[in-house]
Parts: sequence; C-alpha cells; structure tokens
Amino acid sequence: MSTSPVEIYAILRRAGLLRPGEAPPAVPLSGGVSSDIWRVDTRPEPVCVKRALARLKVAADWRAPVERNAYEAEWITVATAAVPGCAPRLLARDTLVDALVMPFLDPETHPLWKAEMHAGRADPARAEAVGAALVRIHAATARRPDIAARFPTDRIFHDIRLEPYLLATAARHPDLAPVLEGLVERTASTRLALVHGDVSPKNILIGPDGPVFLDAECAWYGDPAFDLAFCLNHLLLKCLWVPSTVPDLLEGFRRLAGTYLAGVGWEPAAELEARAATLLPGLFLARVDGKSPVEYLTVERDKARVRKVARALLASPVRTLAEVRGAWSRELNS
Repeated sequence: MSTSPVEIYAILRRAGLLRPGEAPPAVPLSGGVSSDIWRVDTRPEPVCVKRALARLKVAADWRAPVERNAYEAEWITVATAAVPGCAPRLLARDTLVDALVMPFLDPETHPLWKAEMHAGRADPARAEAVGAALVRIHAATARRPDIAARFPTDRIFHDIRLEPYLLATAARHPDLAPVLEGLVERTASTRLALVHGDVSPKNILIGPDGPVFLDAECAWYGDPAFDLAFCLNHLLLKCLWVPSTVPDLLEGFRRLAGTYLAGVGWEPAAELEARAATLLPGLFLARVDGKSPVEYLTVERDKARVRKVARALLASPVRTLAEVRGAWSRELNS
C-alpha cells in the first residue's frame, strides 16, 4: 500500500522537521520501484522522504525486506566519508516505518543523469566522473573487515539483485542456466568492498561538484565488479533508447571503465575486469528477461538484439570490457 501525506507528515514531525499542525505542500515523486518517495516543502529547505516498500512496484511478484533502509543510511555514511558530496545528506532515519529524510536536490542544479541522456546529452565526461567517484568509494572500503561487519546484507542482496536479475533470467533461458547460476555463486562469494548495488543513471544526479549517488538500498559488502558492470550495462542499453547518442554512450562506456580500472589497487585490475566482463552480459539479458525489464525497450526487435549479443557473450565469455563494448558496437552497426 502506498504511503499517504499524513504518514509523511508524521515522519517529519518525529524527526523534528515539522511543527504540530504544519502541513506544507507534499507531492509523490516518480521513478522508483522499491520505495515511496515524496517531496515536502518544509522550512528552511524542501526535503525528500523515502519509505521502503516490502513489495516492489513491478509486474512480477518481487519482494524485499524493508530493513534495507537501514543499510542505505549506512552506505551514505560510509561513502560520503570516502568521497564527500557523493550522496545526499542524511537528515533523519525513522525506524518506526523504515523511512529516510534527505534534502531535496533541485533538478535545475542537480539534473538526473538518465533524463540528461534521454534529452540527447550523453556527455562522456559525466560517465568518466561516475567511474572516478565509484572507484574511490570501493578503494576506501576494500578489504575492510570493520566495514564488512556493518553490512550483513547477503540475503537482501540476493532477494533484490541476484534472484530477480540473474536467477529469474536463468528460468527464461534454461540452456544458459548453468552459466547464470555460476555468476550468482561467484558474485555472492566475492567479498572485497562496499557495493552500492544500483549504480544506474536513474539513481545518479549530475551535481556541480560531481555525481551524487541515490538509492543505495541494495548496499552490500561484496564484489565491486557488480557496481561497475551494472552501470556500464545501462550505457549499452541506452544506445537503443536514444540512437543519436550512440557514439557518446560508447565513448562514455570506454572512459568510465578505463578511469575505474586505473583506480583499482586492492586486487589486480585485470581480475576485476574479467569478473565485470563476464557478469555484464547476464545483467544485459536480465534487463529484457528478468523481473525488472527496462521500461524503454518496448520494440521486440530491440529486445532480440539484446538477447542475441548477451547470449553469445554468455556462451563464449570474454575477459575485457572492450570486447563487450565491441560486440555491442558491431551489432548496432549491423
């Protein structure tokens, strides 16, 4: 059931951000499937209230524990210590109803990366900046048992990422099930750094001082290659959404990957790249055949092209991200 304005006001009153009787304008925001998100025009600044949902807003029956809200708050704390400004300030956390309160960041000064792409502005420098910030977060948290202990979220990550993406896709492609199940096993057992889990253009604002990451409710101490592959996957998919931006998207892919890999120091960069290059095709296929297909691929021909390239790369894995990019580039030019 969706959250009501009355409940939102109660959250803000418990946080000391609204006085009794105050009821400023409050409007629900669109874009997320896992939470109810509201803008409330409190004083002195508007805020964003985010409440986790037990059942996600997708066609499939996809459920996830609401306590993931606590780990999003922890991710914000850890990540902003590593890269100041890389996430919104946490104003309050309401444990009664699993809600977070953060400042509302105006789209005029913090446009959404996905909206910018849709408008034809797929500046590769923005992708490079995302890669630079992401690797700094991973580097600061790599091989840190103290941070790992703050994120006992294996079950949540399985429920909200591995099962709905890779295992659900394996059910649709039984011939590839052993490969996809192997990716799940490898990813689940790799514990190296703090993972955001949803590094997507819909969750990244382009701030004046760099990217601002939102919606870290999949936060998990595990394989940083997941974040890298997850983000690069979106650059490939959006080539079908806004074909005029294909050169910039593919250059953004190259620059994000290169900048990220240049910052890897906690393990051989080639090993992380190989994990990302083999995982990415599974995520690529999942966005047409998993529980959370991207909403903008509606033409069957486009879905077929994703399946063609993803299936080929899953059947014959490659070890570099340049090879993944090349396979998709050849398909787009065919």
